[in-house]
Amino acid sequence: MSEQLNEFEQMLEESLKTIRTGEIVTGKVIDVKEDEIVLNIGYKSDGIIPRNEYTNESGADLTTLVKVGDEMEAKVIKVNDGEGQVALSYKRLAADRGNKRLEEAYNSQEVLTAKVAQVLDGGLSVVVEEARVFIPASLVSDSYERDLSKYAGQDIEFVITEFNPRRRRIIGDRKQLMVARKAQMQKELFERIQIGDRVEGVVKNVTDFGAFIDLGGADGLLHISEMSWGRVENPKKVFKTGEKVETMIKDINGEKIALSLKFPEANPWADAASKYAAGNVVAGRVARMTDFGAFVELEPGVDALLHVSQISREHVEKPADVLSIGQEIEAKIVDFNEADRKISLSMKALQVQPMDMDEDVVDVDMEAMAAEDAE
Repeated sequence: MSEQLNEFEQMLEESLKTIRTGEIVTGKVIDVKEDEIVLNIGYKSDGIIPRNEYTNESGADLTTLVKVGDEMEAKVIKVNDGEGQVALSYKRLAADRGNKRLEEAYNSQEVLTAKVAQVLDGGLSVVVEEARVFIPASLVSDSYERDLSKYAGQDIEFVITEFNPRRRRIIGDRKQLMVARKAQMQKELFERIQIGDRVEGVVKNVTDFGAFIDLGGADGLLHISEMSWGRVENPKKVFKTGEKVETMIKDINGEKIALSLKFPEANPWADAASKYAAGNVVAGRVARMTDFGAFVELEPGVDALLHVSQISREHVEKPADVLSIGQEIEAKIVDFNEADRKISLSMKALQVQPMDMDEDVVDVDMEAMAAEDAE
């Protein structure tokens, strides 16, 4: 009886296939646990796929990913794992196929898309069909980025620029795609825009002297002097990075674009001749002062000079002795020069009888005002 049993076992063993390390086998799932999968691979022993050989996701519950009856392929790691079972890996088989996919992409310079699996100190790690690609920090963007954490979990595009799986060196490059795309966008932008056009952009950076606006392909500079018809002291109080803004193309010089928010229809000097004609009485705010007079803002973009001699009937040594920045005053227009955009005021003129004006009003120091404007 024992001889017959031995013969049967021998016949059964011979009827089963033989397997080797590194071979790809196909089997049916006969059991699934949280941390391992058991496969019937038509061999004398079942195959075991532990969690770390199925997925890179630590702590994953395999019962939610695989079910009994599923058919799947795996790679043989060991014919005997020490407990009489065959050690298998689904992840390594997928990685092999992923490497083949990456090799094809490397040879054809195909643009790949994959999710960022890890943010490392020196760059990003992405996974393509279980094969890992490293994108160095210097090749992540076309500009330096100190913090790469924003890319975690994002799908990004890249090309393979180095493929050496034996040395575990598979390098991806996102930067060259961004540079090429930006060059194309820049070409299209310059073909489309001209001086005077109104364009919408996004504030990219704000400095003390102005703001750089991303127009989609090129940046334009909105200088502090072009931010308003009035005076802007600090661009950082006016604009915030990331906000949308509509501007006007003021000038194009090669690849440099100058922008402006001084729209013609909002030019306060357009109807200034009637509003600020000599003899009109106006109200304004003291904007700044010098030893020879005070500059009064009549409206954003329109300043007038109140000479120290025109502040009061009484002698005034310095404007700061009787006026303060921000103070609201009322004065009379004594001179309007539209060509030079200069207006002269007199508070003194409102303190005397009209018949005395010719005697009391003195000439305004226009050269001093010009020097102040130049500053």
